[in-house]
Amino acid sequence: MKKEYKKQMEKRKKININWNWIVKITLLSFLISLVFSGLSEGIIANVNLPLSVVILLVFISIGILFDMIGVSVTSSDEAPFHSMSARKIKGAKTAVKLKKNADKVSSFCNDVIGDICGIISGTVGATIALSISNTTNIPIFICSLITTSIVASLTIGGKATFKSVAINQSNEILFNFAKIIETFKK
Repeated sequence: MKKEYKKQMEKRKKININWNWIVKITLLSFLISLVFSGLSEGIIANVNLPLSVVILLVFISIGILFDMIGVSVTSSDEAPFHSMSARKIKGAKTAVKLKKNADKVSSFCNDVIGDICGIISGTVGATIALSISNTTNIPIFICSLITTSIVASLTIGGKATFKSVAINQSNEILFNFAKIIETFKK
């Protein structure tokens, strides 16, 4: 009995880490962060407050959307996409590939895009708080507190709402995402 237990414990200790994927995703995260952050900072510095709020809402929405896609890929069922692929339905083959790589797709959507959008939303929110404080003479502490709370609640509330949608309509969301990818492949 002890031998079996020992073997099971040894198997659990072996963790298969894909270092190639980790390096790629880290570099990709850096590049995407650089582009998104550069764009947002460059644009926010030159626009008025209402447009800054719109840009903030866009970044929050992108984070929520990609979180929903990441959850959909992991909770979807692969079988219908094989059937659709056999019938040559556009997007099905891509959906199968996405599902087969669900861990990587989910990591990219949830962790890379979602987290980057969350960080940029925080930065844009801080810029908005500073702008409000400068124009209204409300202390920066109060503006920052309120802005941060609004950004956090919109992000968390949006992700919570769309997680259940992502789980319940995972195949449809994955298929639509695959069709969008197909459009850009050509």
